[in-house]
Amino acid sequence: MTIVSSPKLSVYIIAYNEADKIEAALKSVAWADEVVVADSFSTDNTAKIAQDHGARVIQLPFEGFGKLREDAINACSHDWVFSLDADERCTEIAKKEIIKIINDPNSLDAYYVPRRNYFMGKWIRHAGYYPDFRQPQLFRKGVLKFMHDAVHERYEVVSDRKCGYFKSFIFQIPFKDLEEMFRKMNRYSTLGAQKLNAAGQKSGMFKALAHGLWALFSMYILKLGCLDGWPGFIISLSSFESTFYKYAKLHLKQKGLDVFIHNPLPKV
Repeated sequence: MTIVSSPKLSVYIIAYNEADKIEAALKSVAWADEVVVADSFSTDNTAKIAQDHGARVIQLPFEGFGKLREDAINACSHDWVFSLDADERCTEIAKKEIIKIINDPNSLDAYYVPRRNYFMGKWIRHAGYYPDFRQPQLFRKGVLKFMHDAVHERYEVVSDRKCGYFKSFIFQIPFKDLEEMFRKMNRYSTLGAQKLNAAGQKSGMFKALAHGLWALFSMYILKLGCLDGWPGFIISLSSFESTFYKYAKLHLKQKGLDVFIHNPLPKV
């Protein structure tokens, strides 16, 4: 009699200095057959915490989120892969849906998962923060391919079948406080400027302002962030800042003003 083994699941988590978040993420997927933490040489206890919780830690240099995800997927051992960021938490209902999907021979090849974002103690229902799909998070290995973008990484689903959508959701805590929001805004705007520069985009300060104002208007008015009270306003304002500084940084780089301290001072 032939014994057919049950499909197995790998979970990968990308991380850098996430010691205050990684434990909860790991506990939420402790039931998986394998957990791989792709760490980019964290200077805190991220790697140790991951190892203590049974995860296999691999160290990868950060060369953009696209390449990081591609390398993390390649390190996974099993036929199904679930992607979880360090600030996300798999819920019990999502776990049940994952198990059902990977054990169904008629399942699709890739699935989007809705995320419930919490900020300032509140579930953000608008401003584009729910259902807040990112790239497919559950997929058969080999189906999802990433471009090597620095940030907001593009991807390709290599399948003749359409992607599915989960009925259940996972949690995300995008910012534990305003300080982390500022740090992320600064980092992502720098990476975004690098991506635009690599694509040959040009910028100027009026262009930066226009893009920033549109991001604010789109999130706060068109996507109804105004209905989420102060958290919705702060998130929308952060979108303005991140977008404005992305284009402003690109402009300064193209003008050679991003390293002004190394240039001769102007005559008085």
